[in-house]
Amino acid sequence: MIIGIPKEIMHGEGRVSAIPETVAKLKADGFEVLVENSAGEGAFFSDEEYAAAGATMVADVAELYEKADVILKVKEPQFNTAKGVHEVDMMHAGQYLITFIHPASPVNHEMVKNLAAKGVIALTLDGVPRISRAQNLDALTSMSTCAGYKGILMAANDLAKFMPQLFCAVGMVKPCNALVIGTGVAGLQALATAKRLGAVTYAADIRPAAAEQAMSLGAKIVDTGVPAEVAVGEGGYANALSEEWLKIERDALKDTIKDMDIVFCSALVPSKLAPIILTEEIVKTMKPGSVIVDISIDQGGNCAITTPGETAIKHKVTIEGIKNIPGLLPTSSTWMFSHNIYNLVKYLTKDGAISLDMSDEIVKGIMTTIDGKIVHKGALEAMGA
Repeated sequence: MIIGIPKEIMHGEGRVSAIPETVAKLKADGFEVLVENSAGEGAFFSDEEYAAAGATMVADVAELYEKADVILKVKEPQFNTAKGVHEVDMMHAGQYLITFIHPASPVNHEMVKNLAAKGVIALTLDGVPRISRAQNLDALTSMSTCAGYKGILMAANDLAKFMPQLFCAVGMVKPCNALVIGTGVAGLQALATAKRLGAVTYAADIRPAAAEQAMSLGAKIVDTGVPAEVAVGEGGYANALSEEWLKIERDALKDTIKDMDIVFCSALVPSKLAPIILTEEIVKTMKPGSVIVDISIDQGGNCAITTPGETAIKHKVTIEGIKNIPGLLPTSSTWMFSHNIYNLVKYLTKDGAISLDMSDEIVKGIMTTIDGKIVHKGALEAMGA
């Protein structure tokens, strides 16, 4: 089989789906590997390093898409302005696509429908279940670590004040207050980073176990008002709450939110749209100059007025809707991502070719389109199908 590694074209994206080290591993496993020229330059990997690892360098990305049996990407397919064509339109029936698709997000619905219409077998990395045997395949966990760390640094940069407590000749500068909503992998990393930078940290999560983990990092826990039997679903993940319970959670958090300088939003429900926790009315109550970092934006966002892919100031609050925060740490995130996706390809490979066992929990979690149909449960629910 031939694996294609195109250069990522999302604005500001420096990551790449394979590094020379993993290209060499793919070659050793019997794959031919095509890499688009300059694909790794954003993460500081040269074409010469890829060629030395055994890759065939390709100047024309259309040729790469035409020849490859498997496309490995970081982000969902985009419109390629240089070629004047969408990446999906360069794909062909029976071709595998492995990347972060975020198929439940409304902005991606048309693209997912086009993948199905093209006959592409699309596998989304955000569907890898968090089970023991999938740990080294789980790119979402790796990227969440990056997003938690870098997202707080972005907030610190946006703030018009110091994060730590400081003393100077004219008195004391109070530390800022930072609330993390959703204390999974990204949220815990955000808490740890904010605390290292000197903020007073608060945390909210509808899952009692996740709240306990946040407390172990020194955060003050804010009760969401949602009982565990409603909040916690299969495997310990958060359930999708009804609008009634979401209103209870919003009411429980709003008095804390208005006193925060930073609100870091990372509340997700696996394979579904992210819950709206910050309404526009809640944002209006926040202090002028405060910051929201909405890293759940790939799944629709936790803030109702986050602009996907952009930084915006609304009601005197800076709202970060950047969709590829891990891409701002391209070297570290690429190293992590490339090993995750290599491990997934190896897991799916039987006798030198990808073979999908539709009864396997991992395959069921990542399967998005096949046989001309959308099969991803979260996407179908979000589309109202």
